[in-house]
Amino acid sequence: MKGGTIVAAPEIKYTEEHEWVQRVSEDTVRIGITDYAQQQLGDVVFVQLPEVGQQVAAGDSMGEVESTKSVSDIYAPVTGEITAGNSALEDQPELVNSDAAGEGWMVEIRLADPEQLSGLLDAEGYQKLIDQA
Repeated sequence: MKGGTIVAAPEIKYTEEHEWVQRVSEDTVRIGITDYAQQQLGDVVFVQLPEVGQQVAAGDSMGEVESTKSVSDIYAPVTGEITAGNSALEDQPELVNSDAAGEGWMVEIRLADPEQLSGLLDAEGYQKLIDQA
């Protein structure tokens, strides 16, 4: 399969900007970059995340991932409030490479509108997107 591991589960959605979005409660989602994205970036050396309490709007840049190859923006896939950031990434940014869909998660957002998730890609749609890359 081209593009690495794609988790097919109803609670996980994907964006065209190569982020995964997993519902962790009724109104909260956890966000990270996909395995495909971390492969494209190469070795991650720094991650800048938004502050807890910050309001973000879908499509806005909310942080950066710096690798040995480039610096890439992290985009908010949904509108809401940052409720948690993965502080482990401050000292271990390489978690994004070793476990992008797990310990390498980036932020949690309390959704302004839970219906926003319906506009994101499912695993099959994301697979088609990266197959065309």
